[in-house]
Amino acid sequence: WKMGDLLEKLAELEHEQWMSWSKNLSENEKISENTFYRWWELWSPYCELSEDQKEKDREWARKVINIVKEHIK
Repeated sequence: WKMGDLLEKLAELEHEQWMSWSKNLSENEKISENTFYRWWELWSPYCELSEDQKEKDREWARKVINIVKEHIK
């Protein structure tokens, strides 16, 4: 894999993880209506997100890549 491909795969995984967490939280905890609708708009496949939203997931993906790089030196 090229680094850009890896970054996108990890960002997509991060988004899936966030969706799982946020959906679970919204079903089991009391969250504000505002938060629910803001999240609801983001409960979409990664490929359908705006570039700004994708970049938020990429930030976390870069953290994973950096941790892996530190451990394979």
